Amino acid sequence: MYQRWIISSLSILLSIVVAACSNVATSQPQQVATTPTAPQQLAQRVVALTPLSADIIYRLDQNKLVGIAGSSVLNEDSRFQDITSVAQGRTQPNLEKIVALKPDLVIGASGFSDSTLKRLQELKISTLATKIDSWKALEELTTSLAVRIGASPKPLLDKYQQLLGQDTNTNKNTSTLVLVSRQPILTPNKNSWAGDMLNQFQIKNIAADLQGKSPFGGYVTLSPEKILEANPESIILVNTPGSSEQEMIDGFKKETFWQKLEATKNNRVYVFDYLGLVNPGSIDAIEKAAQKLQKVT
Repeated sequence: MYQRWIISSLSILLSIVVAACSNVATSQPQQVATTPTAPQQLAQRVVALTPLSADIIYRLDQNKLVGIAGSSVLNEDSRFQDITSVAQGRTQPNLEKIVALKPDLVIGASGFSDSTLKRLQELKISTLATKIDSWKALEELTTSLAVRIGASPKPLLDKYQQLLGQDTNTNKNTSTLVLVSRQPILTPNKNSWAGDMLNQFQIKNIAADLQGKSPFGGYVTLSPEKILEANPESIILVNTPGSSEQEMIDGFKKETFWQKLEATKNNRVYVFDYLGLVNPGSIDAIEKAAQKLQKVT
C-alpha cells in the first residue's frame, strides 16, 4: 500500500507539471509564436496539442479542427473520434503527421510543446504557445482563438459567466485547504488554476498568499505542523489518477494530524477530480469542478 501511494503521488505531481505547462493565455505577456507570413489570415485548419484548446476550437467551429494530441480526456469523448491524432498521452507529437495535415495554426503547451512549435515555425507554420493559470487566462485564450479562426467567442464567454453566476455558496469565510498530494504535501496558492478557481467562488484559500520552494509553479509544500497551525474548517482532497476516493481519504487518515483538524471533526472533507480543479482539462471538467465548489462550506 505504501508503494502504491508513492506511485500515486508521483502520478499527481506529474499531472501538476503537465497542467502547469499545458493549457493558456496568461496574465503575463502572451507567448505567441507566429511566422512572419500572413499572421492576420484566418486559420482554416487547426491542430490542437492540448485537450482544452481542442475542446475550445471544436466548440467555436468544429470544422476548423483537423488534428489533436490524444489524451484520456479526448479519447473518451465521441466528438473527437474521427479527428486525426498526432500524439498519444505525454509523448511528443509526431511532426510528420502534423505537417501532413497542412495546418495553418498549431496550438501547443508552453514548456511542454516548445521544441515541436519551434520546428513548425521553421517550416513556416503559424503556432500559438499556451498556459492557463487563471479564469481570466481561460477567457483570453477563448477570445484569442475565436479571433484566429473567425468565430464568435460570445457563446463560450457567456457559458463561463454562467458557471460563475450559479454560485450558491453562502459561507464565504470558511477557511479551506486544498491538498493535491500526500508525499510531499502540496497545496495551491493564488498563482495557480486551482487557487484562482477558489478565488472565483470566493472560497477562502488559507494558502493563497503562501510562497515556498516547490518546483511546481503555483504550489507550495506544507508540513504537518503548518496544517495543524492553520487548522482549516474545510479540506478539499484532489483524487490521484488511478486511485479511488476512499483510497485517497484512507491515505490521509494515516497522517497524525488528520483527526485533529476541525474540518475532519466536522466531516467537511470534499474529494475533487484533478481534471477541472488542478488541470482545467476541458470545459466539461471545469463545469463539474465549478458545481462542486458551490457546495464547499
